[in-house]
Amino acid sequence: MRKILLTVLAIIPLLLQAQEVQGPNGSLKVRLTLSDGKVSYSVTYNNNTVLEQSPLGLETSIGSFSTALKICKESTRFIDDTYSLSHAKTSRVHYKANELVCSYLNANNDTLQIIFRVSNNDISQAYRIASAKRSHCTIDHEVTGFDFPVKTTTFITPQAPAGAGWEKTKPSYEEEYTIEEPIGTLSKYNLGYTFPALFHLENSHWVLLSETGVSSRYVGTRLSDGTKDGLYSIAFPDKKENDGLGDNSVTASLPLLTSWKTITVGETLKPIVETTSAYDVVKPIYEPSQVYKPGRSTWSWILWQDVSCNYQDQKTFIDLAANMGYEYILIDALWDKQIGYENMPSLIAYAQSKGVDVILWYNSNGTWNDAPQGPKHRMDAAPARQKEMEWMKSLGVKGIKVDFFGGDKQITMKLYEDILTDANKYGIFVNFHGTTLPRGWERMYPNHMSSEAALVSENMVFNQYHTDKEAYSATMLPFTRNAVSAMDFGPVFFNKRFSKDQTNGTIRKTTDAFEVASSVIYQSPIQHFGITPNNLTEQPDYVLDFMKKVPTVWDETRFVDGYPGKYCVIARRYGDRWYIAAANANEQPKQLVLSLPWLMGKELTLIYDKADRTAGLQTSKVDKKGNLKVELQRQGGCVIYMK
Repeated sequence: MRKILLTVLAIIPLLLQAQEVQGPNGSLKVRLTLSDGKVSYSVTYNNNTVLEQSPLGLETSIGSFSTALKICKESTRFIDDTYSLSHAKTSRVHYKANELVCSYLNANNDTLQIIFRVSNNDISQAYRIASAKRSHCTIDHEVTGFDFPVKTTTFITPQAPAGAGWEKTKPSYEEEYTIEEPIGTLSKYNLGYTFPALFHLENSHWVLLSETGVSSRYVGTRLSDGTKDGLYSIAFPDKKENDGLGDNSVTASLPLLTSWKTITVGETLKPIVETTSAYDVVKPIYEPSQVYKPGRSTWSWILWQDVSCNYQDQKTFIDLAANMGYEYILIDALWDKQIGYENMPSLIAYAQSKGVDVILWYNSNGTWNDAPQGPKHRMDAAPARQKEMEWMKSLGVKGIKVDFFGGDKQITMKLYEDILTDANKYGIFVNFHGTTLPRGWERMYPNHMSSEAALVSENMVFNQYHTDKEAYSATMLPFTRNAVSAMDFGPVFFNKRFSKDQTNGTIRKTTDAFEVASSVIYQSPIQHFGITPNNLTEQPDYVLDFMKKVPTVWDETRFVDGYPGKYCVIARRYGDRWYIAAANANEQPKQLVLSLPWLMGKELTLIYDKADRTAGLQTSKVDKKGNLKVELQRQGGCVIYMK
């Protein structure tokens, strides 16, 4: 009788058709269901539906893992992990989550594990494939979907066509975001949407979808166009990306762990701004060869453009960096021709004599675009890359900015990984431009400093339309792109016109205080500021003093207030000092009562909008209720800080 009872108890888990896992505080719940051989999941937050029944599974070369599945076992565990981040919006993370792993057999008796980790506001989901008969497999596509309730609206950015844009350099994650479009609206190019993607539910909940843990063993995925019912599915890269080079599927040895899809949920935007979901489920792939120093940088190119990449103008911006106390100068594109390799040792030595280190620009290109800027063919193959990095190391170059990538295929992810790995061997940090979203890379690759992957400040130089939307960008990107990873926007412009002499070029519409605030709103451990030498005599000392001392990495980040595309208030802490930055994208002034209870009774310094749109200085005290009143001009801002 005892044996029969034990047998029955052993069979019961195999017959279960639904499993549930919830975050430590019980608010966020995921429910898995197996029905007719197909697995789906749903998500609730405080008993409100966030995602309706959504599909899971993979289609592979060794069979389908989305149909005819049979559950064979499940396991759960509690994860309690503390880790440090040296180049991010927070320096120390205490990650607590409950993990559910459900193992299924397909028709060939190969195993698919569906993994969910659920914290209080974040869900991370991945697959692991294992086989007793196969050593490797190819994943053709994921079945993973996200089915949103009706009346959900979107803040998402479309995938650009491969080979489109200037000199065939797209896709490069540089498209505009939708604003409150209904779910199911076709994307601009009918190619779906890139990560991260923000959704606003009718019940006022917010959901941010993204991806992390992408290395050379996977592709960078995106969302398909949504159906009218609100189902968005995972899409693999377009075959045309990287000018057709490489497959758009995934091939890797078994067992194979996929990337992690992340779902951040909140009743406000607080969990969205403060999420660490990109880092919680990944580990460093290698140890840093040295300590990589964050910091501020000057760069001539953004306002003085291509012609400024000459020896004398670079000395001018080295001097500017030294005057501002900045750690770096970025010597941008065309230095190989307009300065010359033969002249770089003396220029780099001049920078070092001023206490300024050098970052050099490179073209990633092998054959996938027509961008003419050099140096070219130094980063796309190991022998040339390692030779170049040995040369850089001999001169004391500290970082590289590598531009013009062309897709999200596995072959491209391997190139990113190879550049990062080689650079670490030579003590060089990396900043990617014309690039994909970095998916957990600040933790996975310790010398990854930042990436562009957004519609950033260079576009304001090229087009008045984007200049007019500068304040809008500062109120959209903190809730989307910059929420999941460092972003090299290139903020802070004091020139009235975006040019060297200010007699031509696009016209800046923001206030000076807004520009100061943008140094805090945007998070990047390397900040390339748009300050030029003339600004040293045009701005008051208190503005320049702030810009000389503003940090680029943070110990803590908090959401204070805001709405995507309208206004934004973010608080960041460095050591024991708080910096609160606000931006207003509206065409009317905006009055705000900021809730800062942790600063109750503190006297703070405020750089604010004066009536003439210049930056004023005053002190303000947080009242006994923890509130502080501020007023922002149209396309204005302010920064509040502790001296």
